[in-house]
This record gives sequence, structure tokens and C-alpha cells, in this order.
Amino acid sequence: MRRINPTVLALGGIVILLLLFWAFSANRSADQDKLTGNETAGAPQASAEQRCASKATYDLIKRDLFRRAAQTRESDQSAFDRISASAVIRMENPVMESEDDSSGAVNCSGSLSLDLPPGLAVIGGRRSLSADVDYSVQPAADGSGTVVLLRNADAIVTPLATLARVEDTASLPTPDAPPPPASNDPLAPQPPETVIEPGPTEPAPVRQGQARPSFNCANARTRGETAVCSDAGLASLDRQMAAQFNGAMSRADGEERALLQQTRGRFLSYRDSCRSDSCIADAYRGRMREISDIMSGRWQPR
Repeated sequence: MRRINPTVLALGGIVILLLLFWAFSANRSADQDKLTGNETAGAPQASAEQRCASKATYDLIKRDLFRRAAQTRESDQSAFDRISASAVIRMENPVMESEDDSSGAVNCSGSLSLDLPPGLAVIGGRRSLSADVDYSVQPAADGSGTVVLLRNADAIVTPLATLARVEDTASLPTPDAPPPPASNDPLAPQPPETVIEPGPTEPAPVRQGQARPSFNCANARTRGETAVCSDAGLASLDRQMAAQFNGAMSRADGEERALLQQTRGRFLSYRDSCRSDSCIADAYRGRMREISDIMSGRWQPR
């Protein structure tokens, strides 16, 4: 029996390997190494959702809340920044609503809560503020980093502007110790050794002379005007509402301007019928939401 030449065996093995390689390649899909449509969409989606819920985004939101409150109160921004560093912000159910590929903006929404530092409260004695907000996270126009545009945050910004220091009964001095000088300024520097713990207390009273609404209190005639002129928190709400109203009037078309004027009279009548400061405060907050709804096309007749 003749022996097969080793060269022939080697050539036969190469032919078999080539046939196997060809068969394997023919069975592969042209798109096998590509991401499917769901996978392609999933990668940027996950990244966008992370931007909505990142700590860096929440820190920018907190900074913006205190910046707006300082502007509303016409107070020193650096003082509000010091308080902001100790405040705690929480976002529940952050949701990515949409993404703008042209600008790189991610539009988000969520339920925002802000917890104030110990020893501070807003009008009504509250120490925690909350609102359902919308916010956009996008690159800064100058390329300096990321910016956050916050919307529908008036329910937090407005009372935050009324921030006041509260007395802590747990740390009151003993009868034989001289009491420290009192201060109603929540932004005044405090002694480093003083530790203020939270307690069930009320905000410090506000002097009537501190109230500065958008109108001249010398001409106050109605019950509502008199109440606003007697309370700095209500005066702050009045200034913010007036600024929002004037800005809306300058941008409004004819139909929107008519609605703004028509609903203004109803708001004033309701405010002046209130018999408590909390009722007046709610009236101002409702009016600001109403102005926002008119300008965004969401307003419905009542």
C-alpha cells in the first residue's frame, strides 16, 4: 500500500480550514457586531437619566434656590451662600422628560425638598420646603461647565426669602448667666462655639418697618394692603408677584395681556377679603401660579 505524501496531507488540511472559515463567515449577520436600535438608544438614555439625578445637579439646584431667595429679599448673596452650604436638598422620583440633541440639554422633573439648617425657619415656622419642579441640565454657553435652569420653584423660593433665626429653648441661659444679645438677622455671623439644635419654636417676630412691598404703604387703604405693609414675608411675596406680573405684561400678546388684567382684579378682591396672613400668603402664591399658567397657555377659567 502506497503512503500518502506529507505535502498532500498538509495541503488537504489547509483546504479544510479554509472551507470551515468560509462556512463560519457566511452564517454571520452583517449587523452582528453593531448595537441594535434599543441598545443604541439605551446608552445615551442611561447617561441622560444620571444627569437628572446626580449630586452635582442637586448642588446646582440648591445654589440657585438660595440665589433667587437672596434676590427676592434684596440681601447679601454671600450670607445666603453660607446657609446653603448647611442646607440639605432631596429629590424624589427624578424623571428624564426629554433630551435636546442640538443643545445637549436634558429636561427633567421631580419632587424637590429643602431642609433648612438647625436654628432657622421661614414664615409659619416651617423648616422644610417642597415643590414639584422642572429643571434642565445643559452645558454652559461659554463652555465653563454645566448649568441648571430651574422652573416652578416659587413654592420654595418665596418662603425661603423670609428666612429668620429662631430661638432654641433647649439652649437658653441659666438665670445667673447674662443672656447673649438678641438678633433677628438670620444671616448675621454666629459665635463658632454656639451650637443651635432644632426645636419646636416659632420664627422671630418681624418689625413693621422692615416690610417693603411693591406699593407705597403710605397709600395703603384695604385690609390686604395694610397686612402686607405690616409683615416682611408678605411684602416679599408682593414684590415677587409684582415683578412677575410686570415681566409678563411686557412679553404678553393682546389676549394674554387682557387675561392678566382681568384676573388681577379678582386676585386683589380675594386678597383683601382674607382675615389671616396665611390666607394672604396663599393668595399671592396662587396668583403667581396663575400668571405662569396664563403665559404658558395652561390657564383655565374658574
